[in-house]
Amino acid sequence: MRGNRGKRIGTAVSVTAGALAACGLAFAPTAAAVTPGTATITADCGSYGGGEATLTATQNGTAATFTLSTSAMTAPVALGQDSIVSTLTLVKAGGGTAVFTGTKNPAMAVGDPLSVGPLSGTVASGDSLEAYGGSLRMTVFGFITITCTATGPQSPGPFVFD
Repeated sequence: MRGNRGKRIGTAVSVTAGALAACGLAFAPTAAAVTPGTATITADCGSYGGGEATLTATQNGTAATFTLSTSAMTAPVALGQDSIVSTLTLVKAGGGTAVFTGTKNPAMAVGDPLSVGPLSGTVASGDSLEAYGGSLRMTVFGFITITCTATGPQSPGPFVFD
């Protein structure tokens, strides 16, 4: 008799734990989605060059990040990790701008493709953000400032946040 009672308690505990785990999954917060996750722009960075760049977006609730990478621009000198101060300004479809900032970048050797981010900012549900009309401002070594602007709309279209 005692063996059956132990099995029943063990089974009840297993069933209860499984049910609680399922409820926890059902009520766990989900990461919001941004569409598209990646867009391509063509940028003009003045005397520093320019060309095609990729913007990658992520979203977690009202927090969003952007990473920009391009092989059209390369590091003119060796740059240490997290040494570029960057500000990305995107245009909101309804008017105004959204700003994403940070000092995140990988270490880059001379000639490496340029990459900055993730740059952090805040979004609201339904925000539609476009690079065209905005800018990316990067400050290197505290005194060299490079400003890049998109020469046309991004492809496949604006970033829309949930």
